[in-house]
Amino acid sequence: MVAAPSKTQNLETLCINSIRFLSIDAVEKAKSGHPGLPMGAAPMAFVLFDQFLKFNPKNPKWVDRDRFVLSAGHGCMLQYSLLHLTGYDSVPLDQIKQFRQLGSATPGHPENFETAGVEVTTGPLGQGVGNGVGLAIAEAHLAARFNKPGHEIVDHYTYVILGDGCNMEGIASEAASLGGHLKLGKLIMMYDSNSISIDGSTDLAFTENVGMRYEAYGWHVTYVADGNEDLDAIAKALEAAKAVKDKPSLIVVTTTIGFGSPKKAGTAGVHGAALGTDEVAATRANLGWDYAPFEIPEDALARFRQAIDKGAKAEAEWNVKFAAYKAAYPTEAAEYSRIMAGELPEGWEKALEPVAEKETSTRLLSEACLNALSPVLPEFLGGSADLAHSNMTYVKGLPDFQYGSYEGRNFRFGVREHAMGAIMNGMILHGGTIPYGATFLVFADYMRGAIRLSALSEVGVLYIMTHDSVMLGEDGPTHQPVETLASLRVIPNLLVLRPADAKETVGTYQVAIANRKRPSLMAFTRQNVKNLAGTSIEGTKKGGYIVVDVPNPELIFIATGSEVALAVDAAAILTAEGKAVRVVSMPSMELYNEQSDAYKESVLPVAVKKRVSVEAGSTFGWHKYVGSEGEVIGMDSFGISAPGPIGYAKFGFTVDNVVATARKVLG
Repeated sequence: MVAAPSKTQNLETLCINSIRFLSIDAVEKAKSGHPGLPMGAAPMAFVLFDQFLKFNPKNPKWVDRDRFVLSAGHGCMLQYSLLHLTGYDSVPLDQIKQFRQLGSATPGHPENFETAGVEVTTGPLGQGVGNGVGLAIAEAHLAARFNKPGHEIVDHYTYVILGDGCNMEGIASEAASLGGHLKLGKLIMMYDSNSISIDGSTDLAFTENVGMRYEAYGWHVTYVADGNEDLDAIAKALEAAKAVKDKPSLIVVTTTIGFGSPKKAGTAGVHGAALGTDEVAATRANLGWDYAPFEIPEDALARFRQAIDKGAKAEAEWNVKFAAYKAAYPTEAAEYSRIMAGELPEGWEKALEPVAEKETSTRLLSEACLNALSPVLPEFLGGSADLAHSNMTYVKGLPDFQYGSYEGRNFRFGVREHAMGAIMNGMILHGGTIPYGATFLVFADYMRGAIRLSALSEVGVLYIMTHDSVMLGEDGPTHQPVETLASLRVIPNLLVLRPADAKETVGTYQVAIANRKRPSLMAFTRQNVKNLAGTSIEGTKKGGYIVVDVPNPELIFIATGSEVALAVDAAAILTAEGKAVRVVSMPSMELYNEQSDAYKESVLPVAVKKRVSVEAGSTFGWHKYVGSEGEVIGMDSFGISAPGPIGYAKFGFTVDNVVATARKVLG
C-alpha cells in the first residue's frame, strides 16, 4: 500500500522510518521476530543502499554487483524491507506480510536459496563475517585472474552488517584475523554496536574494545558516534573505508536497538519479540508515523525505487565494458562466462583416470586427484587449516593466495577450521570458484556449523578430511575420529564419502565435483590401502555396490574405506570353507539411499538376512543395513595412543575377527 507524500518529515527520515515500520509491522503480524535491529540499523542500511551499494534489483545475479551480507541474520526484516523498497521482484509487499509463514520468501533468517537478493544464508551468529571474507576473497581472486589494463570487469565490494553477538562468536575472530592478514581492501563491515544481546546489556559478558581488536587484526577502523541520526557521518565513514585499498574496514556504528520505541528502545525486550499493539502505537506517535500498517509513503518509495534505474544503468555500463573485454580477450571472456555460470568444462573427469591405477594411502590419492584436476578446472582452489602436508592438499606449481598474489590457488587458512568452512561458503556463493578445505576428520567438529550451512545453502564445496580412523596411530584418542562419520551422515544434503582405494577415490572426486548443489565431505586414510579387483568408479557413484559376488549369497559383508579390504580377505577365507559370501562396498550411504528400490534389492536382497558391516568408527546407523540378524563391527569407545596397526587390531579390525564374526552370524 502506497500512501500520499509526507509533509512533516524530511525525505531521508521518511525513508529510514519506512524501513523501520515495514519491519515492525511484519514482526507484529507474525507475532514473532526481531524488530530491534532493523529499527536501530535502518539509518546505516539506508545510507549504504541509497548511496553506495551497486546492485540491480531486476537482475539480482548480475555478476559485478556489490555483495551485501546481514551477518546478524535475526534482523532479517531489515534486509527484506530493503529488498522490497528498492524493487526486487522476489519480495513484493504480500511477502513482507507473510514474514515467517509457511512457504513465504521471507523466512525467519535470510536464506540464499529462498529469496533472490539474499547472497548467503545467515542466522548462526558470526557465520556472515566468514562469508564476507569469502566473498571478498573470490572478488580479489577473480579480479587478479581476469582483469587487464583498461579492462576491469571484476570490480565490486563486499559489505557486511554485523552485531554484538557476531563479534562474540569465535568464528568471527578467526575470519577477521585472516581477512586482515590478506589485506582485503574491498571488504567493509558495519558493526551495529547497540550494546544489547538477548540476556540484556552486553557488559554482562562483553566489555572488550572491539575496534582495537580489529586494529590488531590489521583492519582500518573508524567510528560513528551517532548511528541513529548522523547520516553524514555514516556516509563519510563509508567513503573513508572505500579509500583504503590495502586493509579491510570496520565501521563501529553506535546505535540504539529498537530506536523510537518509548518503553523498549535500548533494552533486551526489543531484541527478539514483537513490540505489542500498544508499543507499536506509541512508537508510531513518537516517530510521527501517521500511516497504517504496511503503508509506504509515496515519496519514500519513489526514492528507494531509483535503485531500479541506477542498477540498470550500472549493469548496462558493465555490459559495454565486458563487450570490449570480450573483443580484446575472447578466451578469457569465455572462461569467465563459463565459471560464473557454474558450468563445468567438457571432459574434465578424464583428467582423473590415471589416478585410478595408483596404489597408496587414500590421502595421497586425494592429492593426486587435486593435482590432476587443477589444470582442467581453473576455478578449483583451496587449502588446509595448517595441515597442508598432512592432508596433502598443496597443488604443485601453483602460487599461494596472498596479498600481492591474489591469483594464487593454494590457500593458507591457518588453524581456523570453522572460519575456513564459512569462508568457502562465501567463496562459492560469490560464483566463479569451487573451493576445497581440509583438516583431520576429527576436527570436522570444529567446523560443523559451517558444514551444516554448506548443506542448507545448497553449495557444492569440498571438505577434505584425512586421518579417518584409529589407524592414524600414536596421536591417540584426541585425534582419532570414532563418532565423527556417523554424526556427519545425519546432516541433510551432505554427501559423506569414504573410498576404499584408487578407483573409489577417483569416483569420490567425480561425485564431489559434479554435485554443485550439495557439499561433499571426503574421508581419507593415513595408511596405505590395496587396490581391490572388484572396485569401480561407476559403483562408487551409486554409493553402494557389489565388489565380490557369488550366486545365491548366504552372507553379505558391507564395508567402507580401508575396511573393504578386510571384508574381501575374510570372504576369501569363508569361500574356501564352502560359504557363499558377497562383499558390498558402501562409500556413501547417502548416494546408496538415493538409488532405486530395484537396485538396492540387487545389492542387498531382503531375503539375505545374515549380514556383517565393518567400519572403523561408530556402530551408529549401521543396523539399518545389517538388520536384526546381522552384526556390526565398529567401535563405540574412544581410541588409544599406539601405532596404528596395533590400535586397529585392538578394536577388532582384523581379518580373523571379521571371519569369526561372520561364522557367529552364520551359526
